[in-house]
Amino acid sequence: MEPSSTEGGAEEKLVRSLPHKVILKHGQELEEEQEELAEHQPLEQEDLNFERWKRRPIPKRTLHQKIDDLKKYLWNAETNEFMGRSGKSWSLILLFYAALYLFLAAMFGGCLFCLMWSISPYHPTFNDRVMPPGMTMAPHLEGHEIAFNASDRKSWRKYTRSMEEYLRPYNDAAQQRKNIPCDKETYFMQDDLDEAAERKACQFKRSWLGHCSGLQDPNFGYSQGRPCILLRMNRILGYLPGQGKPINVTCGVKKGTPEVLGEMEFFPKSFFENKYYPYYGKLRHVNYSSPVVAVRFMGVQQGTNIQVQCKLNGKGIINDSPTDRYLGSVTFSLEVGA
Repeated sequence: MEPSSTEGGAEEKLVRSLPHKVILKHGQELEEEQEELAEHQPLEQEDLNFERWKRRPIPKRTLHQKIDDLKKYLWNAETNEFMGRSGKSWSLILLFYAALYLFLAAMFGGCLFCLMWSISPYHPTFNDRVMPPGMTMAPHLEGHEIAFNASDRKSWRKYTRSMEEYLRPYNDAAQQRKNIPCDKETYFMQDDLDEAAERKACQFKRSWLGHCSGLQDPNFGYSQGRPCILLRMNRILGYLPGQGKPINVTCGVKKGTPEVLGEMEFFPKSFFENKYYPYYGKLRHVNYSSPVVAVRFMGVQQGTNIQVQCKLNGKGIINDSPTDRYLGSVTFSLEVGA
């Protein structure tokens, strides 16, 4: 009989506990349903008032408050921070940038050292595409234009000053002191010397220019209406012009009849002698003086604007380039008044 009573007691406990759990479950479901109904209920009139949802304006701050905030940003005494960072943070940042810029400086210095070590200061590493030489002239004050009246000293004085300044390094005394006399007509080769050794240069004396030297006539013929000009071939390091033959110089009228230019004289000769070449650069050819060809116009037609062109002529010379008017030639306007 005892087992049956035990079983009956267990059943009674189970019956008593089951309704409680069911009630709890139903109560939870009831609350969830009420929440769902509340979500789907229509909005009240108070909820439709959108003014209450607008962002409220930030109150204006006074100048004193702004200054206080700035002071606190620069130095916060509570946290011991400068501009929002502690001393440790600033130290790490400065250390990082110091290391970065030291690395960049070292890399740049290393690249520059390698570059300077690989090239020579005396001659270019690659010179297989050297252009033929151009030509310059003096006087060269107002572009390539020479216009004056022979009777007006002020109109041509600037040209004679330019010529005098141009010829100063060619004074005989300076040439005798710095350079050596050369009698050969061939190239003055000095390649057998040490790379850094100074090269000798041939003399080119100012007195060789005759009437265009400024020694016989300090006005270079401008006061007589017979002006002089000076022509010089551009320097090119290691260049041998003419392939063994001298480069000749000719001048003529570019546009118009040749008679308006009249007769011309060339000093000392109408060509550049080979003994002044090659040029070894300013570091080795310290006292080098480029040869000059002076041209004197003897019978220029007065009152006429003449376009004059002087050209270099020889092997390897280009004097008719459509893109570079200074390559192998120089063009200028000449007008002589009474």
